[in-house]
Amino acid sequence: MAETYGELRQDLAFISKRLADIGRSLDLPGKKQRIEELEGKMAAASFWDDQEAAQKVIAENNGLKSLVDRMDALQQGFDDLEVLLDLSQEEGDADAFREVDKGVRDLQKQMESFELELLLNEQYDHNNAILEIHPGAGGTESQDWASMLLRMYTRWAEKRDFKVETLDYLAGDEAGIKSVTLLIKGYNAYGYLRSERGVHRLVRISPFDASGRRHTSFVSVDAMPEIDENVDIDIRQEDLKVDTYRSTGAGGQHINTTDSAVRITHLPSGIVVTCQSERSQIKNRQMAMKILAARLYEKKREEQEKELAELRGEQKEIAWGSQIRSYVFHPYSLVKDHRTGAEIGNVQAVMDGEIDSFIDAYLRKQLELQTEAADE
Repeated sequence: MAETYGELRQDLAFISKRLADIGRSLDLPGKKQRIEELEGKMAAASFWDDQEAAQKVIAENNGLKSLVDRMDALQQGFDDLEVLLDLSQEEGDADAFREVDKGVRDLQKQMESFELELLLNEQYDHNNAILEIHPGAGGTESQDWASMLLRMYTRWAEKRDFKVETLDYLAGDEAGIKSVTLLIKGYNAYGYLRSERGVHRLVRISPFDASGRRHTSFVSVDAMPEIDENVDIDIRQEDLKVDTYRSTGAGGQHINTTDSAVRITHLPSGIVVTCQSERSQIKNRQMAMKILAARLYEKKREEQEKELAELRGEQKEIAWGSQIRSYVFHPYSLVKDHRTGAEIGNVQAVMDGEIDSFIDAYLRKQLELQTEAADE
């Protein structure tokens, strides 16, 4: 808490500089021009002829408008606090001083949240995300852990008003899940969820162990961007093996009695994708092809990262699947991210979807690494 008018003015001066820096990095005039272009498309009579393309235009427009509106709101908040501080000092109003002090702290938190979103600047960060969850060895115990992570990510997405669609679901033998593929729809969904790629480790007293022993379980999580059809991913039809089978939903019940579910094997890479979310085999095949394109994109990205790491002489393991986070339920309560050192003692809050602090720490760590690489 600030104690003098001079301290508050210093805080406001710092906020003013940060706002100016953010404004320049955002290219607000360029974004406002793009919004005008998008709204022109939305006003066209033929806009809804292609509903999928229309939804993408709306999502981009909403995302850009959100950035511009939030920037305007931050600037207005700063202007209001500056005026209130002047009035407080002129009239010696202690209540107004405290109001400005609180307003400065609130504005700083809002700016930190906004700056986090601005870190999402990779090619596909603004896209929807395809999230895959697969339990490791360990049978029921790891399958139950996979279902807990499914709930965690679903809760996280709901808190952000993202839509969650289940593209493929395979129930566990006794409890939990053997695998699940989700499509999480929302602006920046992939940008946030790319931080979750890797192995998630659970330590707890197993509810499936009559002796009450402590167990360690592992689940792999993969996140990929939903790829637009105009992105150049070379997939030849002769490289594909397509199988159909009956769809089954959560709990094992039949969704329908036709062979609508689709499994596609990409023979050169060995990648296998499945989709059973729709009653239509054609729609399931279209979505499976999108998942395959995303998997091939991720494979290419991983190969490029590995090659760059070798050129830099890095010794760390780059491959997808390295352990990233531990969730300890017993003998103490702690969730720790091994990449950033970020920790949270409230495990239940994390399992209820409160993972933004881990995402924040990861994105900021990536920015630090990029800055260091650029300086070398």
